[in-house]
Order: sequence, then C-alpha cells, then structure tokens
Amino acid sequence: MDDADPRAVRSLAVTTDDVIAAYEARQRSPRRPVLRVTPPFSARMRARLHDPGAAESGMGTEPGDDRDPATGALHLPPERFFDTDATAAYPSPDDTEDALRSDPDAEFSVERHRERHVEAVEAWRETVREAVAREVVVRLGEGERHRVEVKALGEA
Repeated sequence: MDDADPRAVRSLAVTTDDVIAAYEARQRSPRRPVLRVTPPFSARMRARLHDPGAAESGMGTEPGDDRDPATGALHLPPERFFDTDATAAYPSPDDTEDALRSDPDAEFSVERHRERHVEAVEAWRETVREAVAREVVVRLGEGERHRVEVKALGEA
C-alpha cells in the first residue's frame, strides 16, 4: 500500500487533552480545530491538535472527505473521537449565571459567577474525558469509510 494512502493507518495515538481542547474550541468560538494526521501514512500514526485558521479553512476539501487536498493530511473533527451521544453540552456562562442566581444559598457576585463557571467547565471536561471512543471513522470521499483504532494518551 502506498504511504500516501490513509487506508494504511490502523491505529491513531492522540492525547485526550488535544481532543478535548479541539472540541471545546469548536464549542466556544468560530474556530474549527481538527486532529491532524500527516503523511507518509503507516499502520501506527499520531493525531495532533491543528488549527487550520482562515487560510486553510478546508476550502477545496470535498464534502465527505477528510483529506486536505493540498497536503494529503487527514483533518479529523474532534467530535468523531467521542462515543456517539456521550458528550454533555458545553456549559455557557449564561447557564452558570442562571444556576447561581437560582441557588437560594448563594449570593450572586461576579467573582462567584466566575468561580462557578470554572467549576462547571472542569466538570464538563471530566465528563467528556470519559467519552473518548476506541475507534474513529475516516471519510475518504465517495462514501468510502475507514475505521481506525484510537489509542488515547494521557488517560487518568
């Protein structure tokens, strides 16, 4: 098999923190970070956090194909690295404020709101950390799918 062919990949090592950071960035902002796997491809590969930015925003990428047409690298969305429907909604500051204001035992303050929101985000991170999948599907265009085992690094 050609080393430019992503079907050679059997397993991807990825840090749990990279998957969570990419997913969180997509929830909090218009940025579209991915987990990137660069050729030459072999059976064991490493997926790393990558933010393509505006210049590399996927322009020219065919729908249903995870390959970057310019480099051949795989750009995998972080949500694919989670078990289906296993991720909780990212906590918004508004939701945290509403919860704090409705708590009869807590007085609202900006500092308390910030503290509670930090706690909510940390709890969310722990929840999604437990949801990292054991495999990911790579889309190779024209309906072709390639399943790859995920080796999560940095698990608790």
